[in-house]
Amino acid sequence: MPDITAPELKSSLGIYRLLAPSAAVRVSPLCLGGMNFGEGWKDFMGECTKETSEKILDYYYENNGNFIDTANHYQNSYSEKWIGDWMHSRQNRDQLVLATKYTTAIRIPHPHEIRANGMGNGAKSLHTSFSASLRNLRTSYIDILYVHWWDFSTGVEEIMQSLNALVVSGMVLYLGISNTPAWIVVKANAYARAHGFRQFSVYQGRWSAEHRDIEREIFPMCQDEGMAFVAWGALGGGNFRTEAQFAEMRGKTKEGRGGEPSEDAVNVSKALEKVAQRKETTIAAVALAYLLVKAPYVFPIIGCRTLAHLEGNIGALGVELREEDVKEIEAAKVFEVGYPGTVFGKDLESQWLPGMAGKFKYVKKAGAIRLGKSG
Repeated sequence: MPDITAPELKSSLGIYRLLAPSAAVRVSPLCLGGMNFGEGWKDFMGECTKETSEKILDYYYENNGNFIDTANHYQNSYSEKWIGDWMHSRQNRDQLVLATKYTTAIRIPHPHEIRANGMGNGAKSLHTSFSASLRNLRTSYIDILYVHWWDFSTGVEEIMQSLNALVVSGMVLYLGISNTPAWIVVKANAYARAHGFRQFSVYQGRWSAEHRDIEREIFPMCQDEGMAFVAWGALGGGNFRTEAQFAEMRGKTKEGRGGEPSEDAVNVSKALEKVAQRKETTIAAVALAYLLVKAPYVFPIIGCRTLAHLEGNIGALGVELREEDVKEIEAAKVFEVGYPGTVFGKDLESQWLPGMAGKFKYVKKAGAIRLGKSG
């Protein structure tokens, strides 16, 4: 029998995970975000040159990373174009799991054009946007195509029929949705299953130790629908900082991209810093590890403008958080699950009315993959 060995494991990015129960594709535990790649938004996001972008992409890929996220309108399409050029020069397209999005208008730099149908969830917007994405990315297919946000005007029937046509054509492998109410996603998936269409397998939304809104309806929906959750804003929009960094920030006259951080961001940062000091790591690594231990099929997006940021973020895969660490972080900001959870309980363990009929035990939900030295 020939000698068959796996590729060299250079980092925990190479310990791949199933994306979701409904999507049998293997991805790295941290998704590399492409929003910073390009020159279209450098005036308000800061500069990340093409050379730096390629160094970041190279480092991620050379350390076994295979999960890359972008969108058609990021940096006025420069993000897709630069990623496409990089994949073409490295000849590694089929080794990667590539995600992009449609819905936002992509011809913003052309103010004299009619853009009425160049945005939204409809079939025409999808057709023009997706065709442009294939050209920009220099590829014949997309692994994950997201509906970027809900436009409140397109029926789920039109969306799922149009998306499924791309799946049947082989140009899209899996479907995702982002920034959309849970009830819309459930309705769309029910329609898809009833008609033998591909369902949404992944949801992308804001989730961090500061912003836990998705835990009310969206994340439970993902678990019930067999969907992965890809988290943007995992580092608090850049507002998770050490006390020393906050002091330095206050000493400057020019505000950062997000302006002055909120009181919640400061309090959560303090909790993250305490845990980071015990673990001898960074608060960014703890913030990412926090999401990774919350539940299975969770993939934080790491958006980087420097190689140093990327190196530090990958370090999150070596941080082992205990239950008491998670509780300490979550105590920094009160989270209200809202009605009906606050009245009747938010899960099997916290509901109280069944106790009037007897005592019960239930099978626990599957937990997250453990992090630590082995990734």
